[in-house]
Amino acid sequence: MTEEKITIGVFGGSGFYSLFSEAEEKVVETPYGAPSDKVVIGKIGGKKVAFMPRHGSHHQTPPHLINYRANIWAMKSLGVERLISPCAAGSLVKEAAPGDFVICDQYVDRTSGRKDTFYDGPIATHVSAAQPYCPELRQVAYQAGKSNQIKMHENGTVVVIQGPRFSTTAESKWFSNQGWTVINMTQYPEAHLARELSMCVVNISLVTDYDSGLVGQVEPVSHAQVVTVFNNNLGKLKNMLGTLIEKIPAERNCACAKTLESARF
Repeated sequence: MTEEKITIGVFGGSGFYSLFSEAEEKVVETPYGAPSDKVVIGKIGGKKVAFMPRHGSHHQTPPHLINYRANIWAMKSLGVERLISPCAAGSLVKEAAPGDFVICDQYVDRTSGRKDTFYDGPIATHVSAAQPYCPELRQVAYQAGKSNQIKMHENGTVVVIQGPRFSTTAESKWFSNQGWTVINMTQYPEAHLARELSMCVVNISLVTDYDSGLVGQVEPVSHAQVVTVFNNNLGKLKNMLGTLIEKIPAERNCACAKTLESARF
């Protein structure tokens, strides 16, 4: 009998450390060192799903020290082709309120020093990041949120900062003035590394706060506030993930699997 493949993976962010009621744990070794935690494998919507908390099960790894390459490689080694990447995010616009979900279609990288490619040679490889998130998965995710009565934003740009500190008021105001939608600390290089391995990736940004740039109108963000709002909306996220995973088509009808075709000379 052929063993059922694991083609869907989920990363958990701040406040999101478990997904299944019944599951098996798997230790995965990678050429890039240890991942953030064991991979937990369970079933949702009749499909086998791999789950890993990107900060570790006790939130022991801060965003700037996450071994993103190991995490992505671990998922890929299990057969994952579709990667769901929810995260807590601060809002940079009034329209995206705490409790809303944003399906980002772009990111802006403001991190530094992170290992952000699998291709250090000997073949020069230049993977396009023009469309970093899978359009097919984004539409399925958006509809899954709508069907669960969640206030959804169909697109947006996430600016990714180094962390672990939050932004100054001046930085946050600058990000808002650029027209970016939300702010987070983990989407880069996670999303790009998944793309380098020809995986489909979708981000679900759960808005936990208004960042500190809306001067005079909001209190500066705190980690306690982020965790509180995220926990209050975790049930909605899990319901949405259940619908999303169930609705993911069996076959990929996007170009994500072909990312390497034009990346090498």
